Amino acid sequence: MVEQLIFTVIAFVLFIFIFYKMIKNNDTSYVIILLIEAIGIALNFFEVLFDAKTNIFFMILKYIFALLIPIIAIILEKYNMSLNEIINTSKARIWLKLGNNKKAKQALINLITKYPENYQAHKLLAIIYEKEGGMRKAIDEYVQAIDINKKDYDSYYKVAELLNNLDKSDEAAEMLYNLLNKKPDYGKATELLGDILISKERYKEAVSIYQEALKFNPVSYELNYNLGIVYTMLNDFENAKICYEKAAQINSLLYNAKYSLAEIALIYKEIDEAEKYFMQTLEDEELAPDSLYELAKIALIKGNKEKAIQYANAAIDANSKKIVPKIQKDPIFIPIIAKISIPFNLEEPEIKEHKLTKKDIKVKEHLEEMFEITRHLSYSDIELLNYNKSKREKVQEKELDEKNGKERQE
Repeated sequence: MVEQLIFTVIAFVLFIFIFYKMIKNNDTSYVIILLIEAIGIALNFFEVLFDAKTNIFFMILKYIFALLIPIIAIILEKYNMSLNEIINTSKARIWLKLGNNKKAKQALINLITKYPENYQAHKLLAIIYEKEGGMRKAIDEYVQAIDINKKDYDSYYKVAELLNNLDKSDEAAEMLYNLLNKKPDYGKATELLGDILISKERYKEAVSIYQEALKFNPVSYELNYNLGIVYTMLNDFENAKICYEKAAQINSLLYNAKYSLAEIALIYKEIDEAEKYFMQTLEDEELAPDSLYELAKIALIKGNKEKAIQYANAAIDANSKKIVPKIQKDPIFIPIIAKISIPFNLEEPEIKEHKLTKKDIKVKEHLEEMFEITRHLSYSDIELLNYNKSKREKVQEKELDEKNGKERQE
């Protein structure tokens, strides 16, 4: 009897308190809690009136409905977590899972109108706008979420990504720099910022970004490979080679790094090493035609015309539209051109998924171009070019330091 009395008193006090809150705040969301609590109280009266034997499951259910849920609601409000906000946010999530973006969006807009500082509502609304293609509205909502929660690094990244998609790469880069200052180990931010810097040919900045990121994740294929790309575009092939080798060791099934290593080996007249890497890249459907083409050239350099013809024909079979013009343009194929099977209708193969990105293609074309420039040079000539380049860069750095020093003195 004592237990029943205590339970009844506490339950009624909670019921009256929550009813008072509903009237005071003019918030109908409290009705749900009142209904749940009423069920719990009704279960207790049923037990008393009919002298029902107490069942453990029945008792637990009674306490959860009449006491636990109302107490949790009161505690949440104490920590500025409005019941209305929780319920409406939950509703929006349910509508989202059911695929009804319209109702989810309306629930969130209503919630934000009443509670403009609700972080979850802004974040969910941003996600909905992004899915619908409303990039600018999505950015506004992500920014609102960041203003409320300064440690929401994912929203920082999302804003930068959307700005970049809207061709506002400078603003995106600024956002990413700010993000990396706050969280330097945010890998996706480094990758996107690196891509932006590469697209703008700001290669020295990209080197610093990738080197900093590698301190936190030295075994990242993407970071090592991308740093290799940047060094390649700076014509620093020695450092590029080191980065590509690390990338190839980390993931031997991604062949872009191996293709770049093969091209660098060609530039340095390391024919056997180039041949080894090109043979490995034949596993990649997209790189195979170019690799076969390069293997045909290597075979000609080695004086093996029969093998060169085989490779050239295989390259044409893989992608005639791409390879035939290259063969016709390159004088190295003149001795065997009559024996190469060149079709009348040039066709590209159907590649299921294009894996080469713009930066992959850019660095690939740069390496191929550098090989064409250096193919008639000796190894000592290449070493001399690298030495002069290094010396020139040091002079430029010294002049820049002197200029900066004078400006500081002034």
